[in-house]
Amino acid sequence: MNSQPSSNRVGRATPITAETVTQRATSMPIHKYGRYEQVDIPDRTWPDARVTKAPRWLSTDLRDGNQALIDPMSPARKREMFDLLVRMGYKEIEVGFPASGQTDFDFVRSIIEQDAIPDDVTISVLTQSREELIERTVQSLVGARKATIHLYNATAPVFRRVVFRGSRDQVRQIAVDGTRLVVEYADKILGQDTVFGYQYSPEIFTDTELDFALEVCEGVMDVWQPEDGREIILNLPATVERSTPSTHADRFEWMSRNLSRREYVCLSVHPHNDRGTAVAAAELALMAGADRIEGCLFGQGERTGNVDLVTLGMNLFSQGIDPQIDFSQIDEIRRTAEYCNQMEIHPRHPYAGDLVYTSFSGSHQDAIKKGFEAMEADAAAQGKTVDEIEWAVPYLPIDPKDVGRSYEAVIRVNSQSGKGGIAYVLKNDHKLDLPRRMQIEFSKIIQNKTDTDGGEVTPAQIWAIFQDEYLPTPEHAWGRIALRSAQTSTSSDGTDALTVGAEVDGAPTTLTGTGNGPISAFFDALAAVGVDARLLDYSEHTLSEGASAQAASYIECAIDGRVMWGIGVDANTTRASLQAVVSAVNRAAR
Repeated sequence: MNSQPSSNRVGRATPITAETVTQRATSMPIHKYGRYEQVDIPDRTWPDARVTKAPRWLSTDLRDGNQALIDPMSPARKREMFDLLVRMGYKEIEVGFPASGQTDFDFVRSIIEQDAIPDDVTISVLTQSREELIERTVQSLVGARKATIHLYNATAPVFRRVVFRGSRDQVRQIAVDGTRLVVEYADKILGQDTVFGYQYSPEIFTDTELDFALEVCEGVMDVWQPEDGREIILNLPATVERSTPSTHADRFEWMSRNLSRREYVCLSVHPHNDRGTAVAAAELALMAGADRIEGCLFGQGERTGNVDLVTLGMNLFSQGIDPQIDFSQIDEIRRTAEYCNQMEIHPRHPYAGDLVYTSFSGSHQDAIKKGFEAMEADAAAQGKTVDEIEWAVPYLPIDPKDVGRSYEAVIRVNSQSGKGGIAYVLKNDHKLDLPRRMQIEFSKIIQNKTDTDGGEVTPAQIWAIFQDEYLPTPEHAWGRIALRSAQTSTSSDGTDALTVGAEVDGAPTTLTGTGNGPISAFFDALAAVGVDARLLDYSEHTLSEGASAQAASYIECAIDGRVMWGIGVDANTTRASLQAVVSAVNRAAR
């Protein structure tokens, strides 16, 4: 008996393994960069947490986002952005750095004096910890109904050593003295009608020693004295993103555990995107105890940007959690942001880019088409509308319609596309549900065009190509045969007799034939003009409801040995089927 092991493998090629894939060291100066410091928190709880509700949001588009623009917003563009944020539902909006210049100061005054701030919206203004700047900042808020002063100072070692050349105690004192001045000037300048709040940020929190960040925050709270009805916002900014999102979460859990008076603290996260993981860092910080997120629409901000509020909010929406922000008109939001920032949104930007709901790949398009069909079938089986059941379409995490997008852009056709995408366009735009083999036939025609011309084929171009191939019109007539009239009669033995008025090769002709149905009779009639046709497949459906609804008929024929599809559309199903035969015959003769 043969003792050699059997194998069903085809061929004897060497399989790829980790050993056969070798990556080589680069000459890049990696010695210049150190690793981020991990947090000693072995009993961390955030990995088991789950976000189940929206955080408090603060938009800093008008401050942090604006200061990062090549061309800062004009007053008109600032107002447009402010009004957009209010319409979307943001209740906390950082509106400027009023002590930095007259433009920001005047803008803050304008929205207060013009009563542009709804009663349920709190504006926020930023200041450094210098007395003249704090006084000017408080002056900008006179008459505001709800306002927060946001004070910050850098606390990281490199800033203490290089920028301020001060000790930990000196840096801590900057924060404490600044907080005291904010309280004094607010008491002196603001009236009783202003609901006044305070926010402190130990800037560069990501590089600050945790024990020192805690020490500074505690010193600030000792001055502010948070208590029931007197909240303090402690914002811990990733001014420069340094670590993995998991380490960022560890830092937030450590601070949340160790802060005194935690019940009176709104712990706020302010990620930047230097490592490209700001969204993940924000979401994990929420799991680790953060209460509030600061960011900008579409991630506008210094360097690689602030965290993207649109992506964060839509991520919640896609999980069935109300973000409490209205993204239902995503294109209006995008257009307004592009106008205000004078910067374009990338076409692949999550949820809002031009192409994010679009598939060019044939396999993706086929799956999407089948997903839409399954949704319709599932809804009908449950006696509900598609909008009333859980969304489940491959490759589409949300229904594009929920953010104001039409389905026209979901599937677009280029050289990578297949039958599914083309069939989807015809069904979605023209209600034509092509049989599978006809999809394959027509997709080859489109593929030939895209391979020849390159680029994308629009839905309008697909329809024009389809009409030219299958549906000649009086304005664009082609082919040997044109159907003018048809009459049928059925004898007592069930045989159908057909009389067709037609033009054949440009000459008026009457064709007659018999068979076991109108199509069979028509094939018999066509034999008189030298057409040898045999039926292979047939299907039909209505294009709409009602007495005047039209029908679409699809016929696969073997014509003189060639397999061809044809289509006919008519209010009369018999005429539609005869037109489908004419379509196939004419195509075979082209």
